[in-house]
Amino acid sequence: MTASVLGFYIISAFILGGGFLAVASRKIFRSAIWLLCSLTGIAALYFWMDLQFLAAVQIVVYIGGIVVLIIFSIFLTEHTGADLPPALLTRKTLSALMTLTGFIIVMCIIFNSDFTLSSSTLNAEVATIGRKMLSTGDDGYILPFEVISLLLLAAMIGCIAIALRKNPEKS
Repeated sequence: MTASVLGFYIISAFILGGGFLAVASRKIFRSAIWLLCSLTGIAALYFWMDLQFLAAVQIVVYIGGIVVLIIFSIFLTEHTGADLPPALLTRKTLSALMTLTGFIIVMCIIFNSDFTLSSSTLNAEVATIGRKMLSTGDDGYILPFEVISLLLLAAMIGCIAIALRKNPEKS
């Protein structure tokens, strides 16, 4: 096993472990922190694949934007340290069944596909990505760029709405 393969397995375990703990944790703040760890692992995977621009976008948009807004909204609510409600047994069973079904479908697709290496190379230079990011033509990325802006705006509005919500028990 080479160091590159070992690095991939470590990063993958970090991503999957953080994602599992984000879903399984009973404390809402701990769930947000585990989500942060999982998204950091995804940025590390982008760095491992030598895609620095995507890693930077992952860090700025998701870690720096979405997760920080989630953490701020948790702190601004009155139930910061409260436990999340327990999941119903049927919901757990249904979730496990759907996950197992999805895993089986993905594994069948992987085993039945003939993966071949492509001879083309990926042009991931930041200058090229910057030109395409602001282009409105067929190969431009202005629409996804604006969608990310709207995603951050919606997260900010949600954070403000949660923070300003009045508690009916105190009224």
